[in-house]
Amino acid sequence: MSQDLLDSLPAPWRLAVAYAPVATRDRWLTMLALDVRLAGVVRGAREPILAQMRLAWWRDRLRDSADKWPRGEPLLAALSCWDGGHGALVGLVDGWEALLGEAPLPVESFEAWIEGRVAACAALGEGAQGMARGWALGDLAAHLGDAQEQAAVADMIEAHGWRGVRLPRAMRPLVVLHGLAARTKGRQGAENISLFTLLRLGMLGI
Repeated sequence: MSQDLLDSLPAPWRLAVAYAPVATRDRWLTMLALDVRLAGVVRGAREPILAQMRLAWWRDRLRDSADKWPRGEPLLAALSCWDGGHGALVGLVDGWEALLGEAPLPVESFEAWIEGRVAACAALGEGAQGMARGWALGDLAAHLGDAQEQAAVADMIEAHGWRGVRLPRAMRPLVVLHGLAARTKGRQGAENISLFTLLRLGMLGI
């Protein structure tokens, strides 16, 4: 596991990765690290066209076979752990591109972004769609500054069914991420969730 990639993740995500079984840990790490990288492209862009160009680069690489990848990009090299399945992550790129534009963005943009995360999680294991959507909704709500966007996503959160389901051990990181989102629903305060709760989510999946 790359320590640099792990350090690039928010603390709750690092915790989630720690509970992944060895067989899937690198895939979880690289998927989340890619999501962080794409977020930086969108949030740091002064001009949408420049962000689109950088996103297009990632989209093209993810559509290529790994043997065609250029050298010199550590995250791209790390994605080889997907053993040819990295095309499932193209949705992350498309989702972040949907968030380019002036606020308030339409609900359709948020849905496209959420679907990108859902698709990425589905590539890691079955039965994850509902919990992946919950994680995405909570994370999205925590990063919106526009009042209209906040209201729209609050309605989506209200309509979402937050009851978790039992998932295979390979999906334990999603259990942690969904559990945190279900307890905060976009509000600040994940750091105040008890250690016992975090341990129970990670170790028992409930």
